[in-house]
Amino acid sequence: MDKKKKRSITRGVILVVLLAAIVYTVYSSATKDKVKLLQVGDKAPDFELVDLYDSNIKHRLSDYEGKGIFLNFWGTWCEPCKKEMPAMSNQYAIYKDQGVEVLAVNIAQTEFEVKNFIEGLGVHFPVAIDETRDVMTEYTIDLLPATILINPEGEVEKIITGEMNEQQIASYMESIKPEQE
Repeated sequence: MDKKKKRSITRGVILVVLLAAIVYTVYSSATKDKVKLLQVGDKAPDFELVDLYDSNIKHRLSDYEGKGIFLNFWGTWCEPCKKEMPAMSNQYAIYKDQGVEVLAVNIAQTEFEVKNFIEGLGVHFPVAIDETRDVMTEYTIDLLPATILINPEGEVEKIITGEMNEQQIASYMESIKPEQE
């Protein structure tokens, strides 16, 4: 086979591959589900996760109706997460009797890793593991730590990405505390 014919075949194969890639890209873009970003004012999506320490306890967002919810997404590898956890625990001790619940949702790590991390920090609030990352996806979480403040009516009040200090955490818990009657 001469060089011209080999070159023509090679160019043809490359053209077919490029064309297939373009067709695939256009097709996948057209058929892809559009993910709606969670925004302030939206109804917080309901979910169910199993408690880290008691598999008989299920944490459902709908079970906390009428309470303020401090929904925190985190990972053991995340230094800012580690720094804010004790402050969250301190403020939870103050606000839990005022109608504010904390639920710390770990992103798909092992039960062993999560328990060691939580016990090492000595925190005392409900913890669950999002093993399938479904809740993380539903809440459109990209960066950790991320906290979603949910008011007693079940609406997203604020979305916080990044580390919070204890004063900020107290202020946020105060802002979602149900009105006393």
